[in-house]
Amino acid sequence: MTDKIRIGIVGAQFAAEFHADSYRRHPATELAAVAAIPSPEEFAGKWGIPAVYDDYRAMLDREKLDLVSICAPNHLHHDIAIAAAEAGCHVVSEKPLATTVDDAREMRDVCRARGVKLFYGEDWCFAPALRRALSIVDEGGIGRPLYVKAKECHNGTHSPFAKDKKTCGGGCLIHLAIHPIGWVLHALGKQGANKVVQVIGHCNGGLEDNFVHHDNSGEDFALGVMVFEDGSRAFIEGNYITVGGMDDKIEIYGTEGVLKADLTFGSNLTVYSRPGYGYCIEKADTTRGWTKPAVDEFLNLGYVDELAHAVDCVLRNREPAYHAGADLGVACVEIVHAMYRSNEIGAAVAGSWG
Repeated sequence: MTDKIRIGIVGAQFAAEFHADSYRRHPATELAAVAAIPSPEEFAGKWGIPAVYDDYRAMLDREKLDLVSICAPNHLHHDIAIAAAEAGCHVVSEKPLATTVDDAREMRDVCRARGVKLFYGEDWCFAPALRRALSIVDEGGIGRPLYVKAKECHNGTHSPFAKDKKTCGGGCLIHLAIHPIGWVLHALGKQGANKVVQVIGHCNGGLEDNFVHHDNSGEDFALGVMVFEDGSRAFIEGNYITVGGMDDKIEIYGTEGVLKADLTFGSNLTVYSRPGYGYCIEKADTTRGWTKPAVDEFLNLGYVDELAHAVDCVLRNREPAYHAGADLGVACVEIVHAMYRSNEIGAAVAGSWG
């Protein structure tokens, strides 16, 4: 392998933008190709990508790529990852790893059998504020963590695929709450050694049973509880009913203190604007009045360091850290589906996940 990692991106919408931006910040990357339907000429022009395809399989056949980023709808993650692994490419998959437990496990197993690395894109694990939070926990600043609250919430979704339970794998539980689930596994799971042994899930039923989004066949409101082997617990939330912009927060309660972090509304900037301005934060529907605009959203949400970790692992032939690897991604899908099962039966579900 050369000192430049040749990147192929599958998809040209929202997630592909922050992947392209993050890769461009790394000196050892080359954005070589993009595949999407319809053909993404505008996206390719913006990011200086020379090769454009409307079929990712053609891209994999014709381009010599080292790393492929999957920024396609959830239900396509499995097939793209398998095809990339068979082409000898390392893979970064956006969340969720897959829409079913079987597909997630097969992605992990096929990549291992083919000798390629599978990275799971949980940006929260690389967000600077949350990394600093865990460094304080690790040095004993709040004692032994007992309980964590974590949420990702915003108003609806821009993606028609996320509105469809079949292509999304569910609703806001698998599409939003999977972020706090993954981060809680990282924060309390001790690199997979402290397993989740019980989960509880509660969500509404989609369509007319939803609070607001009756055109979503998946749920627009979801809560979950995770119980770990060591007795620590986590409460997670994901919903599409929160207006005012994406609201990502964590709270950690320990024997000697409390730590709180605001991932999306924690900007150093405060603005009052009568006419409004261009962009504040993700999913904000107005910039009038008092706002706290993001300074470097892709960096602060963790995407830049997450993808830099993937590139560095490929360059140095290192395995991904637990919080960036396939095992975390598989565990997240397993826990989400256990929570869906809990919601169906109205009782806690026991297991071993992590």
